[in-house]
Amino acid sequence: MRYDAQTAQAQSKTISAEAHKVLRNTYMLLAMTLAFSAVTAFFAMATNLQLNIFVFFIGAYGFMFLTHKLADSAWGLLSVFGFTGFMGLSLGPILNMYLGAGMGNVVVSAFAMTALVFFGLSAVALVTKKDFSFLGKFLLVGGLVLIAGVIANLFLGMGGLHLAISAGFVIFASALILFQTSEIIHGGETNYIRATVGLFVAIYNLFISLLSLLGMSNE
Repeated sequence: MRYDAQTAQAQSKTISAEAHKVLRNTYMLLAMTLAFSAVTAFFAMATNLQLNIFVFFIGAYGFMFLTHKLADSAWGLLSVFGFTGFMGLSLGPILNMYLGAGMGNVVVSAFAMTALVFFGLSAVALVTKKDFSFLGKFLLVGGLVLIAGVIANLFLGMGGLHLAISAGFVIFASALILFQTSEIIHGGETNYIRATVGLFVAIYNLFISLLSLLGMSNE
């Protein structure tokens, strides 16, 4: 029994060390990809770049699929920068729209709230070390429902539905931050590239959704 307890303790320390390494690499890569997406967003703003909604969906999900497929190779790093850079390009026209409407305060508020929510929820997962893996099914179903809602609203153009979708994405993104951070801590996710993509998607959706909600309340 003494040997088993010592072995279990040693294994626990090993897993903890591995999780810490994945977490460190994830946050480093996340910081670099966020900076890169900011550069591409500024480029899109300066050149007044416009992306068709269908080009966005094909590019975003295409890059995401490619990054997940290449995550276990060195090409995964190139792919993740391609994905986050493309998402930055898609953000440029949206920011131009808000800034052009004199809503710079809305952009700043959405950015501040996104940072606050991300660091706050990450701290909850890191400090409590609670297992949030139970959110996996909710994220799967919720993601499909939200995507269906976005597609439907492209044709319906209903303000109420747009508001509900934005609120839903805030909840979805918040749950994704808790889930992804928990997966890293508890060894459910051992690939820092895939972990980075998950957290980046959460931050992107959170920012866009808060921007939309604050923009509607500012009208």
